[in-house]
Amino acid sequence: MAGFNYKALAADQKRVLRGRVEADSSRQARAQLREQGLAVLELTEEREGSGRRLRLGGMQLATLTRQLAGLLDAGLAIDEALNVLGEQSENKREQALLALIRQDIASGQSLSVSLGHFERVFPPFYRALVRAGEESGKLPGVLTRLADYLERREELKSGLAMAFIYPGIVIFVSISVIVGMLTWVVPQMVQVFQGAKQVLPLPTRILLAVSHFMGNWGGWLLLLLLVAALLFWRAMKKEDFRFRVHARRLTVPWFGKLERAAETVRFASTLAILAGSGVPVLTAMSAASGVMSNLPLKAAAEQAARQVREGMSLARALSAAKAFPPILVHLVASGEATGRLDTMLERAAAEQSAGLSRKVETFSQLLGPAVVLVMGAVVLFIVLAILLPVFEMNQLIK
Repeated sequence: MAGFNYKALAADQKRVLRGRVEADSSRQARAQLREQGLAVLELTEEREGSGRRLRLGGMQLATLTRQLAGLLDAGLAIDEALNVLGEQSENKREQALLALIRQDIASGQSLSVSLGHFERVFPPFYRALVRAGEESGKLPGVLTRLADYLERREELKSGLAMAFIYPGIVIFVSISVIVGMLTWVVPQMVQVFQGAKQVLPLPTRILLAVSHFMGNWGGWLLLLLLVAALLFWRAMKKEDFRFRVHARRLTVPWFGKLERAAETVRFASTLAILAGSGVPVLTAMSAASGVMSNLPLKAAAEQAARQVREGMSLARALSAAKAFPPILVHLVASGEATGRLDTMLERAAAEQSAGLSRKVETFSQLLGPAVVLVMGAVVLFIVLAILLPVFEMNQLIK
């Protein structure tokens, strides 16, 4: 079915309505509008994928969700709230998105159904929560809780990214300095060393060999690395290869635990907010597994969902998957026994998030000085390798 934007005259012949309707053809769209008592003035078909190409950043989505929750809590209707948000927004993509959603609402669709037209912006768990809020009549509260979750998720992602920015800058600058010395400074000194009839020190011979290799083969080495990166990128598009890479990452010392903790936080947080909003457990688990990026862990969550569908308790299903930390399993078992599953899931997510933040902070604090020491040692070796022959030549002159 295609989407059609319309401008029509209402049955009272006084109001001009705008909206969106889905139909197999423009003729069927006009027939649907006539059945609603509307006189079509304009009818234009949306270009294929026009709405699907719209995307918003994570923090943009969190801010939009919180603003919508505030306006609905203040008593505004959904279409009025969307209109206000569209008028105050300065982002063209956001304005277009809100306009399309408002057209769907004006044509009689629910908010959750309209959000389903924009899967790149609103993931399955987001739409499931909105649907639960509509069905329970507590949409503003559900959106507020959803905004809190989205903001926490973005803070976690930004924290992980910030932990690697400083070490990454230090590594880049250090490598640039080392490559510059090997390709420019050392070749300049080679002419001086070649004119001296003496045996060069071992560090200097090593440095000259490395410099000679970089000068002759450095370009080919760079090209080889680029080709290898391209082949790896193409191979990562294949799910079986990506599955093996993700599984290997989980076995890397320290980094594997870090990734497992991050995925557990995503899974438990999403499951907690869905369960707490009245979404059925099976639907919640399907949506929660969808936010996980590591394929083996995602497969484990999907396997647990199948076992829950067959009648197994959630705690036993997670334990049988052998992919989640014991604290999550224990807290889920306690939540199922006491009827406070959402509370226990939130506690598990909070504890895993706190532990992850501590590990990332410790890692960032140790990695920076370690990189500086290693790169400083390399630069010191290069400087000494250059200066040692100079000192020996001065001794011979004296």
